[in-house]
Amino acid sequence: MTGFCPEGFNELKMGGKRKRYTVSELKEAKIKGEILEATAYMCDADHNMLVNLGEIKGVIPRVEGAIGIEEGYTKDIALISRVGKSVCFTVEEINADAEPRPYALLSRRNAQLKCKREFLDNITPGDIIDAKITHLESFGAFCDIGCGNIALLPIDSISVSRISHPRDRFSAGDNIKAVVKNIEPDGKITLTHKELLGTWEENAAKFSAGQTVSGVVRSVESYGIFIELAPNLAGLAELKDGVKVGDTAGVYIKSIIPDKMKIKLIIIDSFEAEGPKPYEYFYKGKRIEKFTYSPKESAKLIETIF
Repeated sequence: MTGFCPEGFNELKMGGKRKRYTVSELKEAKIKGEILEATAYMCDADHNMLVNLGEIKGVIPRVEGAIGIEEGYTKDIALISRVGKSVCFTVEEINADAEPRPYALLSRRNAQLKCKREFLDNITPGDIIDAKITHLESFGAFCDIGCGNIALLPIDSISVSRISHPRDRFSAGDNIKAVVKNIEPDGKITLTHKELLGTWEENAAKFSAGQTVSGVVRSVESYGIFIELAPNLAGLAELKDGVKVGDTAGVYIKSIIPDKMKIKLIIIDSFEAEGPKPYEYFYKGKRIEKFTYSPKESAKLIETIF
């Protein structure tokens, strides 16, 4: 049984190995109402998904492919995009085709409904959950938070350091942790991520005046250049010609000023970035009630209360 994790998590736990099922295991899963997971290897012309189960073929009819397909508010691209990837499902029937060969009739929709009813309907703001990035838009990252149920992680909730696009931090398929930020009356869930990436003090403690380190250019203003030293920490450098947003910069740390939450930098050199800067989770609990980013001595309070 997969539990209520994002699709593909169990494959990750198995070191990339894909689960294969015997007919008896599938029959037992049907009786118990278990959620299983396997790879969808094809979507036919009618948008029915075919699943590699091992001993027999699995079929997820189009209307059972996702919540909202039958009602029309979920598009068929949600099915097509699963080809070659793991899908969660419940076993509805074990039937035989015209040959006759046995096959399993499956429902991803029912797995999603079960996940929603038994897991997602019981979470509250402040809960920390597993999520998988499914796709990126300019305004945020869409995340699978259980059996293909999707939540939005807005761009301004990804990190304290401002980014121009979620791809500056994530790629599709990334497995992350996220905090439940808000739940709408219709059940739509919004996530946040920055509260797990450490306070100003926790991030600043990794640096000291006199060091030369690397960072990412996030903004070029008339009064200076903002350099991301860590996803939740940025400093301001003096202007330098030829520096552009997205560059990696080697910077000298002139000073660190906690009461003003400022880090003064000098750019030594800059060059095209090699990829997103890695991030670290400072908070590793299962729930967070309050996150205070700003230091105690700072006059400016930056805080999230769940």
